[in-house]
Amino acid sequence: MTTKKIIITTALALALPLAAYAQKELPAYLDDTKEIEVRVEDALKRMTLDEKIRVVHAQSKFSSAGVPRLGLPDFWTDDGPHGVRPDVLWDEWEQAGQTNDSCLAFPALTCLAATWNPEIAYLYGESLGEEALYRGKDMILGPGVNIYRTPLNGRNFEYMGEDPYLASRMVVPYVEGLQSKGVAACVKHYALNNDEEYRNQVNVVVDDRTLHEIYLPAFKAAITEGKAWAIMGAYNLYKNQHNCHNEILLNKILKQDWKFDGVVVSDWGGTHNTDEAVMNGLDMEFGSWTNGLSWGASNAYDNYYLANPYKKAIKEGKFTTKELDEKVRRVLRLFFRTTMNRNRPAGFLCSESHYEAARKIAEEGVVLLKNDNLRSTKTPVLPIDLKSVKRVLVVGENAVKMMTVGGGSSSLKVQREISPLDGLRTRLKGVAEVDYARGYVGDVTGEYNGVTTGQNLKDDRSADELIAEAVAKAKGADYVIVFGGLNKSDYQDCEGHDRKEFALPYAQDRLVEALASANARTVFVNISGNAVAMPWASQVPAIVQGWFIGSEAGTALASILVGDANPSGKLPFSWMNSLNEYGAHALNAYPGTWREDKKIIDEEYKEGIFVGYRWADKEKLKPLFAFGHGLSYTTFEYGKAERLPNGDIKVSVRNTGSRAGAEIVQLYIRDVKSSLPRPVKELKGFKKVWLQPGESVEVVFSIDNSMLSYYDDTKGEWVAEPGQFEALIGASASDIKCKVAFDLK
Repeated sequence: MTTKKIIITTALALALPLAAYAQKELPAYLDDTKEIEVRVEDALKRMTLDEKIRVVHAQSKFSSAGVPRLGLPDFWTDDGPHGVRPDVLWDEWEQAGQTNDSCLAFPALTCLAATWNPEIAYLYGESLGEEALYRGKDMILGPGVNIYRTPLNGRNFEYMGEDPYLASRMVVPYVEGLQSKGVAACVKHYALNNDEEYRNQVNVVVDDRTLHEIYLPAFKAAITEGKAWAIMGAYNLYKNQHNCHNEILLNKILKQDWKFDGVVVSDWGGTHNTDEAVMNGLDMEFGSWTNGLSWGASNAYDNYYLANPYKKAIKEGKFTTKELDEKVRRVLRLFFRTTMNRNRPAGFLCSESHYEAARKIAEEGVVLLKNDNLRSTKTPVLPIDLKSVKRVLVVGENAVKMMTVGGGSSSLKVQREISPLDGLRTRLKGVAEVDYARGYVGDVTGEYNGVTTGQNLKDDRSADELIAEAVAKAKGADYVIVFGGLNKSDYQDCEGHDRKEFALPYAQDRLVEALASANARTVFVNISGNAVAMPWASQVPAIVQGWFIGSEAGTALASILVGDANPSGKLPFSWMNSLNEYGAHALNAYPGTWREDKKIIDEEYKEGIFVGYRWADKEKLKPLFAFGHGLSYTTFEYGKAERLPNGDIKVSVRNTGSRAGAEIVQLYIRDVKSSLPRPVKELKGFKKVWLQPGESVEVVFSIDNSMLSYYDDTKGEWVAEPGQFEALIGASASDIKCKVAFDLK
């Protein structure tokens, strides 16, 4: 047996980067703060009023103007967090018709969060930055870190789950990796943008404690630790002000408290009037004079709220140039970090290294939710037994449907996308026959914003006919692999709308139940960015969460299913049994209440700090699959937690199985007695460790007061109360292996 020691320091919220990127300091040419500030002030002095106005608003759908007289080039941005979106025409949302704007699709950010691996988040950011550079983009509109409050949110797939600590640890290296290439991250959507259906009209009503403990930490980490160069305001309102020009969120918290020196960018169409845009913290305005998405006056950019109306107000004496100069300083700072940085590295597109990165991220993020033993063999269903398998039946539209097209602004035009069916056929070639049955028909359109999949998925057969065909084929198969779940169509996992129900669409429940009855080796692979109802979960021996994982989807999923890769992902959100087990729905706090004028909907976050596993703990609910849950093809044994003389917490973990694998050791903190209500436990540390069979590791967590604190909204500060605490070490929020008590003096 071998033992190695890993020390994980969680003090100060892991301010120091981890392992693989610990030595990657920001290149000097990207961090010469003094020189940049000198250049900013010099350029500002030389600019005319017209030139200053010119740089604080868009000049096209995705660019803002530079200042040719001073040698400042135009600034180009693009969606999105998972890949570089194809170019559109200058003033329309139609495709530009280019042949060199295909890209590689990386896994959606729910999958990245499910890796629980900050090192791989850095790789993600680096790879995306290289693709952006090749495409001439200076800023990527991402990553997204809004909190998973309800599984109905159509945009959850773009975010990093329900826990503020996990999202914080994963967003920082993403930002650092992206900006190491001289491409700005634009963290979004700040803040409280947790459902889509009425996103332009929702006024979020939330107490200060909940705001600071749940909904702001990931943004704060991205700004104060990741040093993000830009942030995007959200569509919704907070305290009756739209968040793209919100006095409290932008001026007070972001710029005053967090000392943010970058640019606040409006979401497209998220600006609503000149006065608030001038005074309440907005720096660059995009997508106004339209709804930001589908209609607007052609060449309306001079009429934007921060364009001619702003200049006119200055000339009339309504405003001085004080606010304008501060906006321009920030924009110039962004220019000198990106477009004016002549030493930026060269980018490259769709390289083999990027495909390898995408596959690695996908493999680490796929979550094995369930893997029961078969009665006949006393062995788990997965991985597929390559020695005995002769025929595999693949079922479901999601086995063949391209998932990189659709979903809203993160829709991509990819160089290639390997489907799950093709991935399995390639991997099992010469080993087993892979047959296919449609199983269900969902969305056959295959088009978004002018990008088409080129697939013809039309099938006029009834649900009964499709199920009957699948069942007939299943009876003769060694394994049945069902690829179902959601897709990136309206009212599923898609920007602009929320899901209408928790249940699976397209009669999938009937299909899965019928297949499970017909074949004991039925595996359900759920393709989605959200939890779904699984009333048949007890009947299906193996369940895999496959996410939207981009260009290498089929390769990565096949690798997991046959055991080439050992699954190591863990859920970044709680997967409850029904919708009313989520706090927002149990308290009827979603989607809110319309005001009398029907223009604004007030959505009160009645559950407060009790989101996700915090709510499940409080209400003593047993999730279908807990936050942090994920199985492996090997097994791990935890030792006894021990408090060291210096206050650190140590625990040993051993691989007791027969194959190499990775375990994610999770640290939760419990405040035994508090003057204010607190969650039963909160995630405050984690470490992903790779172990060979028989190998063990010691993981050491360092704890400081910041990890024990709550936000006291009466004082407006974080407070750590003296008293007794417990450090809980576990494999998930519902699988605590050991604990140790300690006191805060």
